[in-house]
Amino acid sequence: MERVVLKATKRDVLGKQVKALRRAGQLPAVIYGRHVEPIKIMMEAHEAALALAKLTSSSLVMIDVDGTEYPALVREKQRNFIKNTLLHVDFLAVSLTEKIRTNVRIEITGLSLAVKDLNAVLVNHLTRLEVECLPTNLPERIVVDLGALKVIGDAIHVRDIPALENVRFMDDPDEMIVVATYAKEVEEVAPVAVAEVTEEVAVIEKGKKEEAEEEKEKGKKEKK
Repeated sequence: MERVVLKATKRDVLGKQVKALRRAGQLPAVIYGRHVEPIKIMMEAHEAALALAKLTSSSLVMIDVDGTEYPALVREKQRNFIKNTLLHVDFLAVSLTEKIRTNVRIEITGLSLAVKDLNAVLVNHLTRLEVECLPTNLPERIVVDLGALKVIGDAIHVRDIPALENVRFMDDPDEMIVVATYAKEVEEVAPVAVAEVTEEVAVIEKGKKEEAEEEKEKGKKEKK
């Protein structure tokens, strides 16, 4: 795995003043962890964006803060989706001698004969797997080969993933990752999924409305 180092400096700028940092081409960020007090930092925005674009949530990165290196994982990237620019990054500092548990993205590859010859449809049940290992052994992705899906009904489970050296899979071995099924079965399941998503959106929107009303009432009381 390529060693990635991001240069950073400590920052004292907080709150609304952070906008001035961004205008000056700096990306605000923070490092936190079990053995590290939160460190507020800033990085050169363009350079950091190029490096972060190549990393997954399980990629180990070294944050060089004024000469001191902190091994870390990217935990959250806040983005301006209109301008497609990063606003803030959270890094989780880790110890290179302590095992961690984290989720690793599943990468689907290969050709399924069930899809090619029998017009099957693939249904993904898992997109990430939880693993336990040292940060230096953390895989950036877990590759799943669709070549095992030869007929309709074939499935790939966690137990079918080849073992990785010094990496322990924490998910149930019988948990299904992907299955080749009939298109009709997918169509029958789809309306239920849509209904669940619609309900979830409704709950989110209700929460936003209630939050806005609370802020409005709070503003009235402050004026009084």
